[in-house]
Amino acid sequence: MNEISTIAVLGAGTMGAGIVQVMAEAGLTVLVHDPQDGATERAQHRIEGFLGRKVEKEQLSADEATAAASRIQPAGSLEELGAADLVVEAIPEELELKRDAFRRLDAVADEATILATNTSSLSVTRIASATSRPGRVIGMHFFNPVPLMALIEVIAGPTTDPEVTNTVALLARRLGKTPVVAADTPGFIVNRIQRAYYLEACRILEGGLADVRTIDEAMRGIGFRLGPFELADVVGTDVNLAAGLAIFEGFFGDPRYRPAQVQRRVVDAGRLGRKSNAGYYEYGAEGAQGACWPALARTPLLPALDDPQIEARILAAIVNEAASAVADGVAGPDAIDTAMQLGTNWPEGPLAWGERIGLLSVVNTLDALHASVPDGRYRVVPLLRSIGAAGGSFFPARG
Repeated sequence: MNEISTIAVLGAGTMGAGIVQVMAEAGLTVLVHDPQDGATERAQHRIEGFLGRKVEKEQLSADEATAAASRIQPAGSLEELGAADLVVEAIPEELELKRDAFRRLDAVADEATILATNTSSLSVTRIASATSRPGRVIGMHFFNPVPLMALIEVIAGPTTDPEVTNTVALLARRLGKTPVVAADTPGFIVNRIQRAYYLEACRILEGGLADVRTIDEAMRGIGFRLGPFELADVVGTDVNLAAGLAIFEGFFGDPRYRPAQVQRRVVDAGRLGRKSNAGYYEYGAEGAQGACWPALARTPLLPALDDPQIEARILAAIVNEAASAVADGVAGPDAIDTAMQLGTNWPEGPLAWGERIGLLSVVNTLDALHASVPDGRYRVVPLLRSIGAAGGSFFPARG
């Protein structure tokens, strides 16, 4: 298709507004619609505020900010989005809600229009099946905050036209982002591999082997910007659990992805993270982190793990999941490491990290855990075991 010049965004919440902003800054005309009264106007106001702050920081000129704001055009109805070259859906993460939106967009959009979903973990294929144009439906997963995060996961379903994939990847580069193309599997790259970061931390906590703060401090000590529980509080414990449940269901109940009971306890208690001033931690004035939730205090049934043991378990889980994604054809090793660094701000890609600490060491850690908990959650991915046993590498071209 011709170069994209007009974008439509359905949904003007935090993600939708961020997508609108980066599109407008890149010189694209952006139609935006949200069915909630006043949502589009509030998003416009926020965007203008963000642009104004960029002018103050000399990241944009006043003329550039004015021009970007002028490219944003509120649309009074979903039907007005149909003439765009590409529509990005950014509505709540509920499959049937998205399928209904795509059904309606399909009915009003031009035949050549690409329909993209910003889903973080739902099946693009199932969303596409609600339309008469599955070949022109694709995932375009932005990361929050959209103006700052460099990654876009481009999710190609089995019926997505390769031309559409290429067009969306080129658009991502035009936005100043790095596109990583991934197959349509549960959680794609980032949310799938990040499950291991959260879940192994929860298993250590539930086993009484370390408390919340100790685990977080251990992972920050090796370069992670946020520990797993701190990160869950930022994301929202409810959002985190919902994503985990969707991935668990997508993998037909594979024990490796089974959400932890502690995740449910925190959500059931209404502790939704920073947005509710309480999650795994308490939060005071201006978001200052306080004490851990007392209900999660460690019960010392077994000797506590030290920091290297905590790190070894969580890193082994991450590396194993990354190897699983390679084996499943989600993406190649380079793409996976790039996605995890750009999409999560991890200090190193999981596969490169695994090779640095030693793949056999990772395998041995997992085998020892599997011997004590033989339910399958710690089973070693055959590809990881074979590369480790051969003294090989996921990156042979690097020599």
